[in-house]
Amino acid sequence: MNFDSVAQSYISQAEERFALAKLELERKKYNITVRLCQEVVELALKACLRIVNVEPPKFHDVGPVLKDNLDKFPSWFKERIEVFASYSRSLRKERELSMYGDEETNTPPEILYSEYDAQQSLKMAEEILDYSKKLFEEKKRR
Repeated sequence: MNFDSVAQSYISQAEERFALAKLELERKKYNITVRLCQEVVELALKACLRIVNVEPPKFHDVGPVLKDNLDKFPSWFKERIEVFASYSRSLRKERELSMYGDEETNTPPEILYSEYDAQQSLKMAEEILDYSKKLFEEKKRR
């Protein structure tokens, strides 16, 4: 399997999770929305790394790897890498909490998250997903 087909698969999976995240927001399942958005961001950013021929790491927050490979990206993408790394880091922190809740305080995840949290997560995920699709299309045209 080449980089392009794997990248395309990651983007497709990210699109599916994004659609599910929007449904979960409508259902007021805010913690599930946040969790799905974390997965969207991780998959889309890993696709971006593959598009520029960088093997993505096996961990969830790929922000540092994006920064380390800044020069491999086109300028329009490069100017957002700091922001994308921030999104990746902040959503990575929510990965377990959004699924299991705060186990130290026995607070279930449904109580931890609000509609605002879910909407902010969706905005981050949508921006990164849009950029990953644009990067993929640009690479495909070459």
